Amino acid sequence: MAHRIGIIGGDGIGPEVIAEGLKVIKSAGVDLDTVDYDLGGGRYGRDGTVLPDSVLDEWRELDALYLGAVGAPEVPPGLIERGLLLKMRFALDLYVNLRPFVYPSASIDFAVVRENTEGTYAGEGGFLRNGTPHEVATQGSVNTRYGVERAIRYSFDLAMQRRRHLTLVHKTNVLTFSGDLWERTFDEVSAEYPEVETSYNHVDAACIYFVQSPEQYDVIVTDNLFGDILTDLGGAVSGGIGLASSANLNPDRTGPSMFEPVHGSAPDIAGQGVANPKAAILSGAMMLDFLGESAAAQRIERACADPVTDVKGTVAIGDAVAQLVA
Repeated sequence: MAHRIGIIGGDGIGPEVIAEGLKVIKSAGVDLDTVDYDLGGGRYGRDGTVLPDSVLDEWRELDALYLGAVGAPEVPPGLIERGLLLKMRFALDLYVNLRPFVYPSASIDFAVVRENTEGTYAGEGGFLRNGTPHEVATQGSVNTRYGVERAIRYSFDLAMQRRRHLTLVHKTNVLTFSGDLWERTFDEVSAEYPEVETSYNHVDAACIYFVQSPEQYDVIVTDNLFGDILTDLGGAVSGGIGLASSANLNPDRTGPSMFEPVHGSAPDIAGQGVANPKAAILSGAMMLDFLGESAAAQRIERACADPVTDVKGTVAIGDAVAQLVA
């Protein structure tokens, strides 16, 4: 039976790289029943639509979502991110953002688990005396034991499947409330996983280690904001953002999970056929793995790592990967 997948090509290079991802998935022999959704900055510019609740209801009946990139220069910053991406994460309970980083030539093979529905992105805060010389803006960080613990438990389970090492990254010396909750929860859950070796890094130290010695990491778990920043750096040190894939997961499978490349819409190169589609292709492989198509996912991952696919051009790279997995 074909998997029912919602396709959100989005803006800029998004539709281009998703087309290559779908080509590769088809070559791998996996049947998808796709439904296209016209959402993103372009759609907002035409009629003001961001993400209707009716579309969310449709998505709840799908097996997964596959997204290219959203964002357009003419749209106010943050509008699409909050109205589409964050709304999707909160409404579908995509509480784990999983981003793997593999770069064999540099001995890099680690994964970051970013808590995806709380922290500073939860939207707590506001203005006082807005627009006056005495204006005050607050932006709180929402951390619940429930939200923190389920991200940490997922990370321990993932570490058990890998090299059994898990690093908590936070800033406990300054963020003494949220950091304390994260650290206590991490230590308490750790007692249930005696096979997993654990460690802790302040986020600023982790930025240094990502550059100087990323090979030390296996699985990292961190909060929403730190995870967002660290994973962009992770892409930079592991071959470039054009190879960085991600999954926004609902591990409880109460709704569809969403898979997308880490990179943005890159409007400056849209339509030129020069974008690297491997991040989107690898995100598609993560989607297949989550849907139980592990053999096909592994073939795609191996093909993306093969030097023969290091060609130039969006379509040429997609063709090279598709040929290897066929």
